[in-house]
Amino acid sequence: MPRFAANLSFLFTDLPFLDRFEAAARAGFKGVEFMFPYAVPAGEIRARLDATGLEMVLFNLPPGHWDKGERGFAALPGREDEFASAVDLALRYAETLGCLRLHCMAGLAAHGATRDAYLANLRLAADWAAPQGVDILIEPINTRDMPDYVLTRTEEARDVIRAVDAPNLGLQLDLYHRHVMQGDVEQAIREFGPLVRHYQCADPPDRGEPGRSVLDYARIFRLIDETDYTGWIGCEYKPRGDTLSGLSWPAACGVTLG
Repeated sequence: MPRFAANLSFLFTDLPFLDRFEAAARAGFKGVEFMFPYAVPAGEIRARLDATGLEMVLFNLPPGHWDKGERGFAALPGREDEFASAVDLALRYAETLGCLRLHCMAGLAAHGATRDAYLANLRLAADWAAPQGVDILIEPINTRDMPDYVLTRTEEARDVIRAVDAPNLGLQLDLYHRHVMQGDVEQAIREFGPLVRHYQCADPPDRGEPGRSVLDYARIFRLIDETDYTGWIGCEYKPRGDTLSGLSWPAACGVTLG
């Protein structure tokens, strides 16, 4: 049975960030993920994990100047030193938090992204992460939610993973992004499942709670289980109301959060 991690950048957002850990644990989650931890000292996050017994599942490398429109910079040439510093910082957080998966955002095509820069930076990140037992993940993101993102299709991610050829570089397959960009989510699970180190879920078209309206998540979760996937599924969705009132979906889909 898949395990589900609460994405604290999306869920329980009526609470201060550090208070969301206890809320997630009380709701029944056993793991958490979020986008960026760097505004909070790693030790303070570690204390919340210890207090709740939650597992730290995933977070992102620093994304560059987010407020100025950057969405990662792994594929941007001329930023290699900055990228190396970002990898170092993320790995220090990962060590403190016991996190074994880091998502590396590529960047936007309009900012000058190139495949050569992307491959070189991913090789560096994977090489530095390997001694720590950390996987580096790449994620295709749809261009409706993130216009001009340079990695948008699952096949492109597969080709990048093959080109880098690092055992700890894997695929983060967000089923919502896949549906919006390409559709055929179940076929993607069958075809790309061996590359997947982390799934994320949300329901189209509004990125709400997973259910059985547009995507039949009961069927999808069974399919993931049938692939012998043993990792986590991140709940990176936008609650249609408050987070707790939306947590009827696990029972409706035949799963439990733990």
